[in-house]
Amino acid sequence: MKKTLLLCLSFCFSIFILYAQIAKAPEVKDGDGPYTQLIIRGVTLINGTGAPPLGPMDIVIENNRIVQIQGVGSPGLPINQNRRPVLKAGGKELNCEGMYALPGLIDMHGHIGGTAQGTPAEYVFKLWMAHGITTIRDPSAGNGLEWVLEHKRKSAANTITAPRIFAYTAFGQGNRSAITNAEQARNWVRENAKKGADGIKFFGASPEVMDAAVRENKLLGLRSTAHHAQTDVARWNVLNSARAGMTSMEHWYGLPEALFTDKTLQNYPADYNYNNEQHRFEEAGKLWKQAAPPYSEHWNKVMNELISLDFTLDPTFNIYEANRDLHRARRAEWHEDYTLPSLWKFYEPSYQSHGSYWHNWGTEQEVEWKNNYRLWMSFINEYKNRGGRVTAGSDNGFIYQTYGFGYIRELELLREAGFHPLEVIRSATLYGAQALGMEKELGSIEVGKLADIVIVNANPLKNLQVLYGTGAIELTKDNKIVRTGGVQFTIKDGIVYDAKKLLADVKKIVDAEKAKTGWKLKQPGIE
Repeated sequence: MKKTLLLCLSFCFSIFILYAQIAKAPEVKDGDGPYTQLIIRGVTLINGTGAPPLGPMDIVIENNRIVQIQGVGSPGLPINQNRRPVLKAGGKELNCEGMYALPGLIDMHGHIGGTAQGTPAEYVFKLWMAHGITTIRDPSAGNGLEWVLEHKRKSAANTITAPRIFAYTAFGQGNRSAITNAEQARNWVRENAKKGADGIKFFGASPEVMDAAVRENKLLGLRSTAHHAQTDVARWNVLNSARAGMTSMEHWYGLPEALFTDKTLQNYPADYNYNNEQHRFEEAGKLWKQAAPPYSEHWNKVMNELISLDFTLDPTFNIYEANRDLHRARRAEWHEDYTLPSLWKFYEPSYQSHGSYWHNWGTEQEVEWKNNYRLWMSFINEYKNRGGRVTAGSDNGFIYQTYGFGYIRELELLREAGFHPLEVIRSATLYGAQALGMEKELGSIEVGKLADIVIVNANPLKNLQVLYGTGAIELTKDNKIVRTGGVQFTIKDGIVYDAKKLLADVKKIVDAEKAKTGWKLKQPGIE
């Protein structure tokens, strides 16, 4: 029966990482602190609430809490030394004049590697931290709940270099038999809570099971999300989940289906087979045009109901971007230095690897997906405009999206969808914290909150690309090409990490694997 349950989950997502375990993160101290007092001096503050930048500011941290945020002058003038907080004996100063501070970024869809990808936890964690990601939600606990909870505890104790972890178990994970009725669903949910999970990731089940499980989970005070897989979406879509009390949804499956007006099912071709991923993803690229058009009566009705239910959308735009431009995703500049050979191999066309469905992918598929994105982004942007919560999640480690880098690409795609840069940052910080139920502790730089802060030596509001580990290209006045940006410091729990050193550590891991295997990056089918 366990085999049957796993097979069901494989239809939905990532069978190759379920219950498998990657190499654990080493217990090595990479950061400095926390300090009895840490003062970040002279920074321009983007606090995550949607407020415009403020600066120059001094931010005072004691141990792992923000205790003071002080304006210390006017832009373009010398710092007013009389306004500066006093450094106490044993305190530490971080001179960040000319730099920008924003809250620690929150990745709402962060799988901690996978055995098929050959990605050890250290590699994944350091890529996240090097990009300023200080919190992740692991949807489905693919390395096993106990493994994820162990790393969650170590991260909380700061004995490993890793973001904060919120563990959402895949519904039914570990059950010895298929869950077929409401009582079984409630029992599993109660056991999951007792084990210490923070929530549940659903892929779909019968309406009776879904309704009982979602409601029981909420009753226990836990959060939930769903990838509404096509195998069950005909009988349970996003509206059903929101009405039952689900917190959020992943990707967009289940949302176009809720917007159908002239059908109840996706228009599947006669030779369609869900287990053929080229079929699955090619036809998914035609889904939004089957939904009610933007701003139509039904489109508005569904959107307004979801907003009234305080439902969160986590679109993960980046993970499907290769569908609309395979060449771009495949040739991203960071692959050569920061994508492990085993991960690159996993990305290549394959009948077996999840998300490697490039059996025969070309112009026609990409055009459909470009049109798909236009409609999808229209819904997400208007959802935000009407007060709905949209968060930032990456789902990296698949489809040519490498950890950390893919998350920053997600921010760029929210910008493309129509978000103001400040709205992008808010989705990546405060709104993520709200969806996790942690807004009193995380998500913005405010007095009393935990000291999770990202320092970057360029303005991300002018160019989000400065948040990439590789930075952004600029041309100097004397015609020299330079790289600007890249996160300078990632501060988590008051501990200061040199983000560029973390990225260098990742390169060493990749270089060591290359040396061992003799691997060189080659494009598929080209010798």
